This record gives sequence, C-alpha cells and structure tokens, in this order.
Amino acid sequence: MLPPVESLGPDDGFPVLLIGGATWSRDWWDEIATAPLVERGLRVLRYDHRDTGEAEHWPPGAPGYTGADLTADALAVLDGLGIGAAHVVGLSMGGGIAQELALRHRERVAGLTLVATTAVDPRVTGLPGPDPSLAPGPELDDPVETIVEGERPCAGPGRFEEDRVRAIARNVVARTKDLASAPNHVLVAGDPNPGPDDLSALAGLPVTVVHGSADPVFPLEHGRALAAAIPGAELVVVEGMGHQLPPERDWRGVVGKVSPGRR
Repeated sequence: MLPPVESLGPDDGFPVLLIGGATWSRDWWDEIATAPLVERGLRVLRYDHRDTGEAEHWPPGAPGYTGADLTADALAVLDGLGIGAAHVVGLSMGGGIAQELALRHRERVAGLTLVATTAVDPRVTGLPGPDPSLAPGPELDDPVETIVEGERPCAGPGRFEEDRVRAIARNVVARTKDLASAPNHVLVAGDPNPGPDDLSALAGLPVTVVHGSADPVFPLEHGRALAAAIPGAELVVVEGMGHQLPPERDWRGVVGKVSPGRR
C-alpha cells in the first residue's frame, strides 16, 4: 500500500526520500527543509507515516502494524513512484528506518543522511540514555500549543524555532485524523526487524551522520557510534543542536552533502 506521499521539484530530478521521526507526518518537512533541495533540481519525496496525517490510523495504544511495516512503507513509496534508488534522509526514528532500508534493500539506496538518530546494529552498545529531565509536555487545551511545548525541550539552547514549529503544528492538526494515535510509533519503534543488522555491510555507501552536540534524546555519543559503525561514514556535529531538524541556519550545509548518484 502506497502511503500518502507528496513529490516536490522536477519529476526527472534525482530523488531524495525524507523519512520523519516518531509521531511525524510529512508536514514536519516544511518548505524551509525542502526548498534548498528543490532549488538544486532534486525531486523531494515526503510522506505520512501510519497514524499521522492522511495515512491510515489505529486506536491509540493498539497499532495494527510493526516497526518492519514502517520500513516497508518507505520502500512502498519508491515502488509506487517507480523509483529505482534514492538518497534517503532520516531523522530520529526515520534514521532507523533509513538504516534498515539500506541494509535490506541496498540497491534502492544511493546514499544516506542520518540525523539525530542511533544505530540499529545490536553490536553498538553502552550508549547513554535520554536526559532524565525530559518529560512529556503538558496536554493543553489547544492541540497546536501542545505540539509546540512537546518539541521545546528537545531543541538545543537557543535553537528552538518557535514560529516555525507552530506553523508546522497548525498543518499537523489540520491534516491529522487522530492526533492521539501518533504515539503508537513509540510502541513499535523498538520492534526487532528480520534481516541483516550489521552496519559494516554499508561500507562504500555515501553516508553522512548529522548529530547535535546538545541532543537530549540521543546524546552525541550515539551519533559518534553510528558513524563509527559504518565504514567511511562522515560525522557532522552541529554545535548546540538538540533532538530536532537542523535549524534553518544549519540546514543548507547539511543538504549540501546530499549528492545525486545512481538511480
């Protein structure tokens, strides 16, 4: 089943697949994130995960799918649009999906940009957990403000783009069938995925690991370990960035590393 997907830029441009984090609909890949890619003549693909946006929803706490299904959805986007291979950009949970997609379907991935995420390889161990001060944001009367306040503690000091997040949150609320279902991702994100899991198998694939020095969910050690687990991967540390999409002032430098390759 093809997830609800939007294609931006020229149809004949080299494809870049954007995979969002847990609870993210495609709205989080806003114009600030997509415009620098489109300006380079790339074809940008963004889609709704299950339980977000216009995708199918399940009751809160009872997802009718697994983590492997979320990986299959990313592949379904490429299949449904007739795309042989794409550069894949994944953030947080989306970074895990991107790794799994590359491990299971190497021929469909021309390169990886892994943002604010951690290794899916079970051999990578001993990493620190989230900042203990993190806690779920308050449930406010306004769902837009609930989303905004939920994102605020994840951003690095001075890196919270409040107006941008609020604009995204308005789109999320307007397009989502049931906001209470999105946390289902947390229940399936740790599901074991059948198939290869040794990240050293990605040697030779262009990989950039982008991690914030102030990430409270996956501290910087996660980014360092992920880059070390993939031979030849480049680590880009964004000073002061938290667990978030790189702020606008940092993003263009990140997307500059997205290089067209084979299809």
